[in-house]
Amino acid sequence: MPEQTAIIKAIISQGMLPLFYHDDPVNCEQTVQALYDGGVRIIEFTNRGVNALANFRQLIKTRNEKWPGLLLAIGTIKTPADASSFIDAGADFIICPGTVKEVGEIVHQVGKLWIPGCMTVSEILLAQATGARFIKLFPGNLLGPSFMAGIRDIFPELHFMPTGGVELTPENLQQWFGSGVAAVGLGSKFLSKEVLEKKDYQSIKELSVSALAMIATVKQSIR
Repeated sequence: MPEQTAIIKAIISQGMLPLFYHDDPVNCEQTVQALYDGGVRIIEFTNRGVNALANFRQLIKTRNEKWPGLLLAIGTIKTPADASSFIDAGADFIICPGTVKEVGEIVHQVGKLWIPGCMTVSEILLAQATGARFIKLFPGNLLGPSFMAGIRDIFPELHFMPTGGVELTPENLQQWFGSGVAAVGLGSKFLSKEVLEKKDYQSIKELSVSALAMIATVKQSIR
């Protein structure tokens, strides 16, 4: 089991966390394969459908068989029960849309990384008091890079990642990374429902390659 610090370093190194959900297990597997072929090594599968747990279990099984080095997170975890179910299924780390103290405690009891969603300084403080080291800024499109820039000096020991509304353009990425985020979460702006439904896996692979390159260039320009 990768330890928390190793996962944090891997997220920061990749600079982005693609996230998606689909009901069809074959589509899920092929999407992850396309991301993996494009160089992605950390993925968030979201708990947003009736087949989420079954599909996630299958992804973990396939990961263990043919995707060496891949970290699989489960996102949209809102209850302690869901956290326990997906931990048992083999999730490498847990991501939440909000800050539920009880979820954080369960995740930390088994030594895994907990990334809670926060929208206010009070929520960030609660998350930090519960042991969080990495914070998801959600929804990113409402908060914006200016929010990150405003709180950066208050929380130098924490890492931040906006999710929701992040644009895959050099300009938007420059704004976010320039404000101090460690990585960006990429959902429908990256893996759109249209692309998933069309099963356009070649496009997913190509977009992964270009996104990783764009983020690396932006990060290099800020150093």
